[in-house]
Amino acid sequence: MRALVLVDLQYDFMPGGALGVTQGDQVVPIANRLQEFFDLVLATQDWHPPDHSSFARNHPGHHVGEVIDIDGIAQVLWPPHCVQNTGGAGLVSNLVTSGIRRTFFKGTNAAIDSYSAFFDNGHRQSTGLGDYLNQMGVDAVYLMGLATDYCVKYSVLDARGLGFQTTVIQDGCRAVELRAGDETKAIEEMQRSGAQFQTSQEVCEP
Repeated sequence: MRALVLVDLQYDFMPGGALGVTQGDQVVPIANRLQEFFDLVLATQDWHPPDHSSFARNHPGHHVGEVIDIDGIAQVLWPPHCVQNTGGAGLVSNLVTSGIRRTFFKGTNAAIDSYSAFFDNGHRQSTGLGDYLNQMGVDAVYLMGLATDYCVKYSVLDARGLGFQTTVIQDGCRAVELRAGDETKAIEEMQRSGAQFQTSQEVCEP
C-alpha cells in the first residue's frame, strides 16, 4: 500500500509568510493533483507553542539563522512561525483537504524542535506517524512539501530508518536554502539513505 505524506503546506511557509519558502505556493497544485493516485493521503503541520525553543526571540542576544546548542542538539534559530491556533499555522485554503485521512502535528514540545514527520530532532518522542503507517499496511511512502532541506529531508531519513520504501516527489518540494547549496546537500543525503526521486508526472503514470 502506498501513502502520500504532504509536509507542512501551511501559510507561514508560503511566500510572504513568517518563514516563507521561495515558490512554496507552487507545490500546492501538485499536492492536489497527486492525491487521487494514492490509497492513503496524510498531512503534517508544524504546531509550535509561543515559547518554542527554535524561535530566535526566545534567546536574547541571538539572531535568526544562528545555530546554538540546546540540550546537546544543534538548533537553527528561526523567526516565530506556525504558532498553535494562529492563521499562519493553518493548512493553506487552496489545498484540497477532503481526501486527507489524518494530520500529524509536530514541534508541539517547546523544549525541542521536530523537523521530521516521525520524530522530534532528538528522536525522544514519536508523532505516531510510523505506527499509523504500519497499522494501515503501508510499505511505500511518498513525500512532498516544505522544505526540501529541513522537514522533507528529515522525514525522508526517518522513513528510511523505519524501513519504508521512500520516494521524494522532487517537483513537489522547495527549499529554504538558508545557506547556498543546502538543497543539493539535502538531496544527496536523502539519496544516500536509499530514497528514490520521481517527478509528479512519473508518479501519475500508470
